[in-house]
Amino acid sequence: QNKSGSGQWREFFWNPRTHELLGRTATSWGLVLLFYLIFYLFLAGMFAFTMYVLLLTLDDYKPTWQDQLATPGMMIRPRGDQLEITFSVSDSNTWDGFVTNLNNFLSPYNDSHQVQTNDNCPSDQYFIQEDSGEVRNNPKRSCQFNRTMLGDCSGMLDRFYGYNKGQPCILLKLNRVIGMLPGKDGESPYVTCGAKKEDSEKIGPLAYFPTNGTFNLMYYPYYGKKAQVNYTQPLVAVKFLNASLNTDIDVECKVVSNTLLAGSERDKFAGRVSFKLRINDK
Repeated sequence: QNKSGSGQWREFFWNPRTHELLGRTATSWGLVLLFYLIFYLFLAGMFAFTMYVLLLTLDDYKPTWQDQLATPGMMIRPRGDQLEITFSVSDSNTWDGFVTNLNNFLSPYNDSHQVQTNDNCPSDQYFIQEDSGEVRNNPKRSCQFNRTMLGDCSGMLDRFYGYNKGQPCILLKLNRVIGMLPGKDGESPYVTCGAKKEDSEKIGPLAYFPTNGTFNLMYYPYYGKKAQVNYTQPLVAVKFLNASLNTDIDVECKVVSNTLLAGSERDKFAGRVSFKLRINDK
């Protein structure tokens, strides 16, 4: 009985009398394979055609849809662990990484590079570069943001950015949003920083660079990375002049604008950033 069952399976797999493989002749297998070949070629063709039509609707320089927040987020440099800047003034190993991070980040802002690639624009007004109908005004120019504009936080006057003196510099930048106009009536948005209530006496006086901590209107609107190849994002630096030592300070910086909505409790990162600062003396 086992031999009979085994023989039936072998015959089902290959029948030498009818020349059938798994119950089908070569012609039958050929027709099945031909059907699936045509079927999958049709699916691939339909997918390729759909993608082609979709790509025709896209703009290389501007996203078709912008699901953006009413107010862009803000970020700090140097980057610390989980938005935390902790170091010891007397131990350079604890702040060397912050200095290196700032140097690398600011290298494109060197004055010599900015003069070669970007324009010296009039301040407090938008740098509008509209297209003319179907004619693209590309590549679009960008305004200079020179590193020296950051004053004591530029790394030029103080190559340690104040970390060796317990007066650290923190750089702030707004996330890029294509077409955003962050101010009106010639009033540029500006940054203000402070400590949370329980730490208000610890933070001490602050200095802002550029003057008044502004993101000048001349750096807007932003037209996108492909349209503005040399765009240099504006920065604001805040220097902590006499923050309390050996204690955690919860700092919050936010942008103030007459067009951007203030952040809400539902979105704590809209137009602001919070971080912890701890300066140890040993």
